[in-house]
Amino acid sequence: MRDRSLLWRVATLGLDKMRVIETGGDSFEAEREQWDDGPRRWPLHDLPDRARRRVLNLTGSLSMAFNLKNRSFLKEIDFEPRELRYLLKLSEALKMARYAGNEVKRLEGREIALIFEKTSTRTRSAFEVACYDQGAHVTYLDSSGSQLGHKESIADTARVLGRMYDAIEYRGNKQADIESLAANAGVPVYNGLTDEWHPTQVLADFLTMHEASNKPYDGIAYAFVGDCRFNMGRSLLVMGALMGSDVRLAGPNELHPPKDVVQLAEDIARRTGARITITDNPAEAVSGVDFIHTDVWVSMGESKDVWTERVKVLTPYQVNTALLGKSGNPKVKFMHCLPAFHDPNTTVGREMMEHTGMTSGLEVTGEVFESGASIVFDQAENRLHTIKAILVATLG
Repeated sequence: MRDRSLLWRVATLGLDKMRVIETGGDSFEAEREQWDDGPRRWPLHDLPDRARRRVLNLTGSLSMAFNLKNRSFLKEIDFEPRELRYLLKLSEALKMARYAGNEVKRLEGREIALIFEKTSTRTRSAFEVACYDQGAHVTYLDSSGSQLGHKESIADTARVLGRMYDAIEYRGNKQADIESLAANAGVPVYNGLTDEWHPTQVLADFLTMHEASNKPYDGIAYAFVGDCRFNMGRSLLVMGALMGSDVRLAGPNELHPPKDVVQLAEDIARRTGARITITDNPAEAVSGVDFIHTDVWVSMGESKDVWTERVKVLTPYQVNTALLGKSGNPKVKFMHCLPAFHDPNTTVGREMMEHTGMTSGLEVTGEVFESGASIVFDQAENRLHTIKAILVATLG
């Protein structure tokens, strides 16, 4: 005989934290609760199959307590902390539904344009698969397949695409370009990467850190080491401030984030309780952290003179076994947005290693990249689930 008073606490659903109470027959009652990011109990995959199917079906009828419809995601501060937490919980729900094979298509009939001025593996794949999974159609436009910025201004392109598509993803160089796109398109615009910000990446990073540590977001400590001036350093800094995390950035003083970005993060941290450290001492930054992040030191197209100088100043920030050991945490994990120059098995990686003499890897050694501490491929997979959550929340 079933215990009809049994309470299933489900924290992976993502629409609101819910209590789902079995009442007998085929019905469930959903009771909304205020967010808390405490340890998860009774995750979705631990529910009996029949209960899990019913709970997942509930997600289609529950509305969120705030409205993300038709919202763009150009940088992390476009969303409030509670909205980011919602997206992360929705990501968990969509991930579990995909694994269970009972995903509900909420984007049927939607048309989404994907603009890639910079090439990509993970961002393109994640957006395309997310759209297909949810029933949407995509059009891929690269720099050779459109007039964007060449014969037609970004504002004019936006006004054309906004009449044909329900949303636009953009991956390119200048943040000002995607801001112009969003200001003129009249439909949601999503930042797949600019030189300044990478919001879809850090959303996946936070889901990955939560899964790997089972800690609440404001209980996670992580460090980014390397060149902190650009998108990954900035985005991890500001996202951590929004989520109330313990954020450390380590790099040479001349490669720290711009002062206005640091000030923004510090202002947010005063409201959220986040802890922010920016230092030139990598050992100080990684002490006691749960995760160590890095990114490539040089970009394609930069001259070899830049390679030489950049590698010289960043070599002390290479993620190697010695740096992992300085965390003092035997469970510390390594993260990287990819691609990484950890071996000579790519044309660019081989050329850089031959030029610099760093045969064991550049920003990360092959030993660390291939070790049990590395969760870079979990991180890469989560691009799909978090991007899908953005699409469902803003268009579904």
